[in-house]
Amino acid sequence: MKILGLSSEQAADSLRGGELCIAVYGLGKMGLPLAAILADSGARVVGADINQGVVDSVNGGVNHIREEPGLDELVKLNVEEGRLTATTNLPWAAKQADIHIILVPTLIQENKADLSIVQSVARDIASGLEVGDIVITECTMPPGSTESLIPVLESSGLKVGVDFGLAHCPERTMTGTALRDIRGEYPKIIGCIDEKTSQPVSGVYSAINSRGVIPVSDIKTAECVKVFEGVYRDVNIALANELAMVCEKLSVDALEVYDTANTQPYCHLHRPGAVGGHCIPFYPLFVMDSGTVLLRTARELNDSVALKLVNEAAHLLGELNQSLDGSRVLVLGLSFRGGVKETIKSMSLDLFRLLGERGARVSCMDPLYSKGEIESFGVSFSKDFAGIDCVIIATDHKKFFSLDWAAIKGELSHPVVVDGRQVVDPLALRGLGYLVYSLGHRR
Repeated sequence: MKILGLSSEQAADSLRGGELCIAVYGLGKMGLPLAAILADSGARVVGADINQGVVDSVNGGVNHIREEPGLDELVKLNVEEGRLTATTNLPWAAKQADIHIILVPTLIQENKADLSIVQSVARDIASGLEVGDIVITECTMPPGSTESLIPVLESSGLKVGVDFGLAHCPERTMTGTALRDIRGEYPKIIGCIDEKTSQPVSGVYSAINSRGVIPVSDIKTAECVKVFEGVYRDVNIALANELAMVCEKLSVDALEVYDTANTQPYCHLHRPGAVGGHCIPFYPLFVMDSGTVLLRTARELNDSVALKLVNEAAHLLGELNQSLDGSRVLVLGLSFRGGVKETIKSMSLDLFRLLGERGARVSCMDPLYSKGEIESFGVSFSKDFAGIDCVIIATDHKKFFSLDWAAIKGELSHPVVVDGRQVVDPLALRGLGYLVYSLGHRR
C-alpha cells in the first residue's frame, strides 16, 4: 500500500493492519532488530542483505546477532508467521516495498566518509521505485548525504517530492539494547523533504516507538542531530580524559570529582577512557575541517589513551626493576566495549601495537573470542595469568569485574595492574600487594 500523502494515523493503521511492505536494507546489528520490530508490529518486511549466510539464517528463523537479548524469539516468531523474510536480491526487494529503509554501514576511507554502499543500495532501490514510495535513510552519514542520493533515485524516472518521498530518520540505538531503544527508550528523530512525506513517516515510527517522534525542519537537520550526539560524547570523553590528568597532578580522585559535580543539573562529565567502535570515533570526521579545532583535538586526545596506559605499565614495572622490554603483558579484553564482539577502533589493537614496539611479549584474554580469533591479531592467547608480569585492562566485560585478584596474584610473576576501564578497586588491590594504576582514580 502506498502511503505517501496519508495522515500519520492512516499510515500507522496501515502498518498495524499488515497493508504495508517495508524493505530494510542491511540486516546487521541495527537493521535486523528494526526489521523484526516492524514485522512484529504488523508490517510485511523484506530484509535485504548481500551476505547469503545472514539471509539463510534469517529465513530459517535464526538470529545471527548474538548480543541482542530478545531478538532470537522475535525473529523466529515473525518468520514463522510469514511477516519477515530475507533476500540477497536487492532489486527484487525494492519492487516489493512501499517503504525503503537504508541501514547499511557508512565506511571510512582515509578519514573521510565513503558512501559507496549507500549509493549502491540507492541504485537498487531506484530499479524498483514506484509512485507513492518513501525512501528513508537511517544510517549515520555526513549532513547532506541523504539528499545527495536524489539523482540516483531519480534515475528511476520519478521525481522526489512529487512521485516519492525522502527522509532521514537516524537510528539511535546501541548493540545490546537495540530492541529497547527502537521501541521507545528515546523519541525518533525524523527529517523529511516535505509534509506529505513527514505525516506518514511520523505514523510508521510512532506505531513502533512508545516515545513518539520529533519532526525537525528538514533532512539535513536530522542528519546533524545524530552526528552531533556522537560528537558531543567524543568531546566530553576527551574533556574527562584531560581533567583526569589534571586530577592526577593534584592527587585527587577524578571519578569522585565527576560524580559529585554531576549532581548539579548543568554538569554531565563522562567517564575517562578510550573511544572505540564503529560510531563515535568516526562521527567527528563527518563534520571536521580545518576550522574544527576542538573536534580534532578531542580525537587526538582520546586516541592517546592507549599510549598513556602503556607508559603507566612501564612506570610500574620500573618500580620493580623490570623493563617493559621482554615483559609478558596480558591485555584483558579484545573488543572495544564490554559484552559486544566488535574490534573496530578497539583500544586493545593500539595496545598490541604499542606494547610490541616496546619489546613486550603480548597476550590477550577475552571471553567473547576464541584462541584462533585472538591469535589472528598477532598476539598470544592466554587462558590464565601464569607468568604474567603486567595486566592491562582494556575492556569492561562483566566477567572481569568478578575476577579473584587475591588468587590471581599467586599466578603472576609481578603484581602489576593497569586499569583503563575502571574495572578494579585500586585501593583493594593495593591492599593485596599490587602496584596499580587506574585511569580516573587517585594514584
